[in-house]
Amino acid sequence: MAVSSCPTVFTSFECRSDSGFGSAPRFEKPRQGRFATRINSAHSGKATFDGLSSMSMILKFPPNFVRQLSTKARRNCSNIGVAQIVAASWSNNSPSGVPAAAAAAATAVDAAVPVAHVELTADEDVVVLEGCDGNGAVQFKDSTNSSYSSFLSSDGSLAIHAAERLGRGIVTDAITTPVVNTSAYFFKKTADLIDFKEKRSVSFEYGRYGNPTTVVLEEKISALEGAESTLIMASGMCASTVMLMALVPAGGYIVTTTDCYRKTRIFMETFLPKMGITVSVIDPADVEALESALNKNKVSLFFTESPTNPFLRCVDIKLVSELCHRKGALVCIDGTFATPLNQKALSLGADLVLHSATKYIGGHNDVIGGCISGSQKLVSEVRNLHHVLGGTLNPNAAYLLIRGMKTLHLRVKQHNSTASRMAEILEAHPKVNRVYYPGLESHPEHQLAKQQMTGFGGVVSFEIDGDLISTIKFIDSLKIPYIAPSFGGCESIVDQPAIMSYWDLPQAERAKYGILDNLVRFSFGLEDFEDLKADVLQALASI
Repeated sequence: MAVSSCPTVFTSFECRSDSGFGSAPRFEKPRQGRFATRINSAHSGKATFDGLSSMSMILKFPPNFVRQLSTKARRNCSNIGVAQIVAASWSNNSPSGVPAAAAAAATAVDAAVPVAHVELTADEDVVVLEGCDGNGAVQFKDSTNSSYSSFLSSDGSLAIHAAERLGRGIVTDAITTPVVNTSAYFFKKTADLIDFKEKRSVSFEYGRYGNPTTVVLEEKISALEGAESTLIMASGMCASTVMLMALVPAGGYIVTTTDCYRKTRIFMETFLPKMGITVSVIDPADVEALESALNKNKVSLFFTESPTNPFLRCVDIKLVSELCHRKGALVCIDGTFATPLNQKALSLGADLVLHSATKYIGGHNDVIGGCISGSQKLVSEVRNLHHVLGGTLNPNAAYLLIRGMKTLHLRVKQHNSTASRMAEILEAHPKVNRVYYPGLESHPEHQLAKQQMTGFGGVVSFEIDGDLISTIKFIDSLKIPYIAPSFGGCESIVDQPAIMSYWDLPQAERAKYGILDNLVRFSFGLEDFEDLKADVLQALASI
């Protein structure tokens, strides 16, 4: 609902087809639409503007304006809103800078062009953009009803509209969230800076501390997770490492699980001890081991994935949260494999939920990011350290993640369906020894997964009936998936963990983590199920 404090309204116009602006553009007859609507005046209940003589000044764009628009934009008017705003700023200046010939032509156009009549009444909401110094333009935006969210009963709708149609800080009538590419934010005068420093006003101040595009992404994730606050960072590893350093004091104690992303384990077992932090590792389902650690030590944090990587083990989030909270320990769940749609860790009792947004949230294998969601108090503690360390997400990456979330519910549904059906096929195949997927009854935490998950994700791990070479032959025989790290994208991805993630360790060392040479991790993408099925079966037939 954006209206500048300088009420200047322009009828629509056509841009010349050529790239030069040497002659006057042709004006169309004003038509009904956004610029002839009724909106609430920011200053009074009703105000009428009849004169549009300033529009007649837009006969030749100044050089600085021409430079601001790309050739394509000038030719097809795709930036017509920008054209009107910038042209308004120029044309509202003193006409002394306008050539005499242009001024004379302006008088003629004033007489020839019909005047648009815009009546401002108290029908819709508006917001006044301050600081235009008399050179702004009127922007219109449909009103946002705060009760609109009551109509959204599904995560799919929230993923599309949360923090955007339901209210965003960026004033625009664009459907998509603009990318704000800036490294810093200015203050009009020193008094404003002092107000900010003394917390009487709000600003991001510097790009490392926040960005309007990034805030939309954070609020959208918060809506899905049911969180008070979300912090987005440059990667999933950035989110996990900053969270651990921010919330676990020097000399603290962490409990984690055996099955997890290897880089997370390396950080906890190699770097945290340098801060005097002790790390205890237990089986994901070993509740007794957790209780023992809580009773014998002052545990600061229990951190685990659920489902885990790569064996998709599931942790009883409600139970471990109750046990930890009795002893004053926090619980953080890495829900990357689950997604915010398949599992709600916060509602199950966890204090924080973490995601590698690179995976399902982004969903297109084209962006890296991570996020941490939870209470305002805890996320603020993580945010304070994040501002110091500086693992900031680029606003262009934030835009890609926002775009990816618009189809999250559709993609996750397809991932769930394909992986569940393929897990059953693989489990029944004679050349597959074992399948790891929480949707299968054979999975050790199947019943638990059914209780705390609404879907089981798109990743299936399984062991081929063969050795390292046989497994390599199977993977190399596949036609559809890429051999690559990561998961959760539109394209299927397959990898052999013994090679992809653990090749630097001897075979015996890999076996300690359960990483056998014949283990395969398959991330099923959005390709047609029958195509994927045929591909997997032909690859199995090759060994």
